Amino acid sequence: MSKIVYNHKAIEKKWREKWAENPVNPKVNDDGSKKQKYYCLDMFPYPSGNGLHVGHWRGYVISDVWSRYKLLQGYYIVHPMGWDAFGLPAENYAIKMGVHPAISTAENVKNIKRQINEIAALYDWDMEVNTTDPDFYKWTQWIFVKMFKEGLAYEKEFPINWCPSCKTGLANEEVVNGKCERCGTEVTKKNLRQWMLRITKYADRLLNDLDKLDWPEKVKKMQSDWIGKSYGAEVDFPVDGSDEKITVYTTRPDTLYGATFMVLAPEHKLAAELATPETKEAVEKYIYDASMKSNVDRLQDKEKTGVFTGSYAINPLNGEKTPIWLSDYVLADYGTGAIMCVPAHDDRDFEFAKKFDIPIIQVIAKDGKEIENMTEAYTEAAGTMINSGDWNGMESAVLKKEAPHIIEKQGIGHATVNFKLRDWVFSRQRYWGEPIPIVHCPDCGAVPVPEEELPLRLPEVESYEPTGTGESPLAGIEEWVNCKCPVCGKPAKRETNTMPQWAGSSWYFLRYVDSHNDKELVSREKADEMLPVDMYIGGVEHAVLHLLYSRFYTKFLCDIGVVDFDEPFHKLFNQGMITGKNGIKMSKSKGNVVSPDDLVRDYGCDSLRMYELFVGPPELDAEWDDRGIDGVNRFLKRLWNLLMDSKEKEIKATKEMIKQRNRLAYDITTRLESFSLNTVISGFMEYNNKFIEIAKKEGGIDRESLETIAVLLAPFAPHFAEEMWEQLGHTETIFKAEWPTYDESLMKDDEIEVAVQINGKTRAVITIAADADKDTAIAAGKEAVADKLTGNIVKEIYVPGRIVNIVQK
Repeated sequence: MSKIVYNHKAIEKKWREKWAENPVNPKVNDDGSKKQKYYCLDMFPYPSGNGLHVGHWRGYVISDVWSRYKLLQGYYIVHPMGWDAFGLPAENYAIKMGVHPAISTAENVKNIKRQINEIAALYDWDMEVNTTDPDFYKWTQWIFVKMFKEGLAYEKEFPINWCPSCKTGLANEEVVNGKCERCGTEVTKKNLRQWMLRITKYADRLLNDLDKLDWPEKVKKMQSDWIGKSYGAEVDFPVDGSDEKITVYTTRPDTLYGATFMVLAPEHKLAAELATPETKEAVEKYIYDASMKSNVDRLQDKEKTGVFTGSYAINPLNGEKTPIWLSDYVLADYGTGAIMCVPAHDDRDFEFAKKFDIPIIQVIAKDGKEIENMTEAYTEAAGTMINSGDWNGMESAVLKKEAPHIIEKQGIGHATVNFKLRDWVFSRQRYWGEPIPIVHCPDCGAVPVPEEELPLRLPEVESYEPTGTGESPLAGIEEWVNCKCPVCGKPAKRETNTMPQWAGSSWYFLRYVDSHNDKELVSREKADEMLPVDMYIGGVEHAVLHLLYSRFYTKFLCDIGVVDFDEPFHKLFNQGMITGKNGIKMSKSKGNVVSPDDLVRDYGCDSLRMYELFVGPPELDAEWDDRGIDGVNRFLKRLWNLLMDSKEKEIKATKEMIKQRNRLAYDITTRLESFSLNTVISGFMEYNNKFIEIAKKEGGIDRESLETIAVLLAPFAPHFAEEMWEQLGHTETIFKAEWPTYDESLMKDDEIEVAVQINGKTRAVITIAADADKDTAIAAGKEAVADKLTGNIVKEIYVPGRIVNIVQK
């Protein structure tokens, strides 16, 4: 009888049809008892026109492997998928293609869904959500209305980051190296009325609760740094010859005697006013030039620039006149928009003072000794105070803690806490987004759309391109803009800005578990049963924006009683990026995108799934090379041949088979639990070779070892494993099996090889019992090298399991 050949196309088609008829992820056990849930979530994709490439596949494969592993441990798996379809990426693509975003987005969703199905992931498509669906964004708007009523959503006019290409405002987080993260255009500034979310109200909780998350430390640090909590004091500097005062925030009030100048942000309310007739022209030009730079550029500029206003402030401690400068490295929205500068003890201030010939006064000295001719700032925290009046002789570390309270008692300022975190710019001057559910009434002001009237649908328009005027395209649709005030009934106008892409993605994971509920965002019954997320898998590029916003939304929804937890994601795993050659990011414009479609056709889904993991540690970036998939495909074919050669035979398990089976279960489980997924795949190859060698001696492999291999392989190559399971005579899905256990006592070698050395040089290798004692090992070693022992033995050493060393003179 001829041997059946491994045919990936037939096998994968067969099992997908069977899974469709009989899903493998039931909520209850066979006896009717309820399974414990495990919620494994992917960061859902935005449906770009390029479809999925092999880099996208990697993250989805990782999450599916983990989901199927948990399924084999007896859990009911919550594993949904949906579409982050509103926002700039989808709209920019539509503009580029010359079609309406509603049409292009639907087409892209259809294509990517087809590609995702090729992964054979355990997704429950009944939970599917799409952020552009009115039944979904009704609840995005509902959250905004709730935030507005709680005082967390408010309007403010101020200079924001403006992308001239996308023609919309951007949050600080959306500006990367001074450029729009979506299109790469240099970002400028524009003064606009904006809707803001008061995320700063949650700053302390967002910071403190990082301690209870099982997240990578680098991600927690990125969030901590972004929130940026610091302790210090606000100090009032009177303006010389004026009733005005300038308040500065400083983390080092102990160095106040060393403040020899102060710097205001160019946008500070007093910046232009402080200019003297002699400096007026230079000051106005500097303010304008600064308005053309993004915050990121201003902070990263190596060459410090500035302009003297011609005015002075009075140092409140020593009464000295302090020149007031403007410089764009000070930001209006951080602290008070003004800083006191102590060049002797701050690198940036030192550089600025040297450039503009400003006095430098040292106030902290190591061992109390002043540095002559300072060539760099003294930035060590420890030291003794000098040139500081009544503070002379105090230890700086002690004074740093006491100074805020001393200043407060003297009435020149007060102790305070500051955060780098800014309130969230929530408006976008674009069409393709959730309408902000606010009506502007001349008499009542900003009024929320009544909750029972939600969703406020996005009107259908032919022309949706951005206007570039600072207004959304919605502003031109008079029949939609003009309305009646929900409070007084008088003529009013709708808000025409739309929400950012982050609005829907900040809470979508909650909706999955109750996606058809038209009465609530999520029922408490479903929320208590299936939330929060146990494992979240996605790219590290979302470490600040998306994760921070999701945590903020979840805390708010917990506060108003929608859910009873305040952190959305227990565990987080960030996968690395799959790049093209030379580490270049895959993109259609660079011509280096590798589509999974052809690889699935030629090698099969299972081969590609395993190769995606084999290319390197999953948390690191890896360069794609198609050629390596051949090795994974050969592994599956060799395992298939081993199965075919053994399945009809009554092979009795030998000690070696039992040992390798237990070792395999131990190694795969240990590596999988530590997310060392590339070594899982290499482990399968290594053990397959061992079983093939055993089969050559024994005529095949025992049934239990083959079953163990099949179940361990099931999360990684599910079609192959299902077929293997059926070939071994099972009639039910392999995913009803239990994850294999191992017995460490059966993993040990009966015999081991030990090197025998004379004076440290290896002269022989012996085989002894693994549990041989020292005397037995040494005796066997001496016997093996008896003909080489020519001197007097002075020492006999046995390193258990490794070396016998005989020292002779």
